[in-house]
Amino acid sequence: AVSFLVGGTLATVGVGLQALLRNPLADPYVLGISSGAALGAAVAMLLGVGTAIGGMSALSLAAFAGGLLAILLVYRIAIGSGDLPMPTLLLAGVIITAICSALVMFIPSVLDPARAYTMISWLMGTLSAPDGPTFALLVGVTVLGGTALFHQARALNVLTLGEEAARSLGVEVERVKRTIFVISALMTGAAVSVSGLIGFVGMVVPHAVRMVLGADHRVVMPASALIGGLFLMVADTVARTALAPAEIPVGVVTALVGGPFFVYLLVARRGVMR
Repeated sequence: AVSFLVGGTLATVGVGLQALLRNPLADPYVLGISSGAALGAAVAMLLGVGTAIGGMSALSLAAFAGGLLAILLVYRIAIGSGDLPMPTLLLAGVIITAICSALVMFIPSVLDPARAYTMISWLMGTLSAPDGPTFALLVGVTVLGGTALFHQARALNVLTLGEEAARSLGVEVERVKRTIFVISALMTGAAVSVSGLIGFVGMVVPHAVRMVLGADHRVVMPASALIGGLFLMVADTVARTALAPAEIPVGVVTALVGGPFFVYLLVARRGVMR
């Protein structure tokens, strides 16, 4: 259940961000959310915060808070005079990611070996069953956020024509951008707080679904949620059984699938641009 929810969440967010940024290489981690969540978890481990807060894992809570703080910083850097320029948003995400990643790489060097191993394992992705409140947070954010994103599917279809064309057709472009931005941040933060960093799901699945089913986001979004959930379930099964009794981090499995697909996208785009 956890793997299906996380995979579906990341794939759904990937659809929204790829449409918003008009870039098939975009994924839920492009805006610095994952690096902020990783830093939040790393700080919790550094401080030795292991007790539950309100029944929720302190590590998950710190990761969720770190992701939201990172996205808030990205938003404040990128926001202009009433609009939200996408190139500036991407650059702000790169800046925050670089800063957070540097701090995350530093923290294990001052942790004892046991906590450093725990942190590295979390960073590579894990789908162990979370506590009840954390799982409830994931379910709530996934269902509500996914529903809200689906309601933007028609606007995303129009946005693929360009912002000026969308405005001329009556779409409130800035409102749509902010809505997708905020919902994507919340959904990604909730997923990362449970699973750690699992890359490529939000990039590979939406693009593959779009190649098969076309570009209508009213179809692509629910299909990506389903395929993303199933993909991560399979990846988790492979991670747990391939080298049993040892367990491969699920992020390694998704990277081994997503990496070659990423190369394929780059080569395909280069061929189109020639």
